[in-house]
Amino acid sequence: MGTVYKTAESVCMGHPDKLCDLIADSILDACLAQDRLARVACEVLATKGHIIVAGEITCQKMPSIKGVVRRVLEKVGYKPQRFRIKVLVHRQSPDIAGGVSQSLEARSGSRERYSLLGAGDQGTVYGYAVAESGHHMLPLPIVLAHRITAQLDKARRDGLIKGILPDGKAQVTVAYQDGVPKRIKTVVVSVQHEDSKSLDLLKEQIRSDVLWPAFDIFPLDQHTEVLVNPSGRFVEGGPAADTGLTGRKLMVDTYGGLALHGGGALSGKDPTKVDRSGAYLARYIAKHVVWAGLAQECQVAISYAIGKADPVAFDLDTFHTGKVPDALLTQAALAVFNLRPAAIIEQLSLRKVRYAQTANYGHFHNIQFPWEATDQCVALREAVRRLNIQHEEQEEYTKP
Repeated sequence: MGTVYKTAESVCMGHPDKLCDLIADSILDACLAQDRLARVACEVLATKGHIIVAGEITCQKMPSIKGVVRRVLEKVGYKPQRFRIKVLVHRQSPDIAGGVSQSLEARSGSRERYSLLGAGDQGTVYGYAVAESGHHMLPLPIVLAHRITAQLDKARRDGLIKGILPDGKAQVTVAYQDGVPKRIKTVVVSVQHEDSKSLDLLKEQIRSDVLWPAFDIFPLDQHTEVLVNPSGRFVEGGPAADTGLTGRKLMVDTYGGLALHGGGALSGKDPTKVDRSGAYLARYIAKHVVWAGLAQECQVAISYAIGKADPVAFDLDTFHTGKVPDALLTQAALAVFNLRPAAIIEQLSLRKVRYAQTANYGHFHNIQFPWEATDQCVALREAVRRLNIQHEEQEEYTKP
């Protein structure tokens, strides 16, 4: 295959778009704390001196949205008093609510437990896993990029590097040889800083206090190109310099652009929205396939129709790395994993998740998230074994 370069980026928690994601998920958490069945579709816009919260929220007791916004701003490193907060929310549309609360299957007479709740939206979601970054099972460039931004935030929060501010981002390019990560080609780090901060000192501190710890799992080499603040000064940042929106860092949230994405944002949505819950399940299934040793790489696609419990399509692709045919793996996955929204919510405990924890460094970085578990590997292997035996018996029976 020769040498191939793969690149992914990550952003700090003070990046304008990520700030919006964190606010949206913190509002979701506050709603679920008041009402575990709350319906939330929250969007946030951040610009110079203003935070605007909009969307549809149905909750037994509405939390103080402005209070949540102020707490997030302070946590991230911004001064809440410098922002005017405007809240423009209303209840979920009764048409959408009706289709979710009583699925198409239920309206057609089904009383099966998991058939009562319909999908909160339509669309295709994707899950992906690859055996190249240990327990992460993610593309190495996105893992390393997240490690940089997490270390940047820690260095600022703990005072390890004086004079850096909340906004920042990182990008990592990895050279692959015959499909295997071989070396780090390029690292780019841009971080907001105080006007008085020496750029030469900043570059030195980023290398020693951010990059070396971030790359301890896959070290840089003497030929790695390291670019720190390549544009020069980065004093004005955050919403004052760049308008932020929820859902504008989809590749940062998922697989770094190195796997397919259906286009639906994750943050700010309660688990009846399959943009979120379906994407988590797809990742859960793909990770099981790889973790169970059934393939080196796996991508899962699930398509839903709004108001319908059963998905309209399911596809599994191991990119010719599977130990058994993809068709058999697909049957096994369908036998083990229930794809209906109510079943996903129960299986992955999605009413109990603290969603603010997902807003930074990707939704698949933390092995404590329930969709990152691999608790069904034995069941999946057994389903594959059983179906393989059935397939062999059928072939034997049909021989002339």
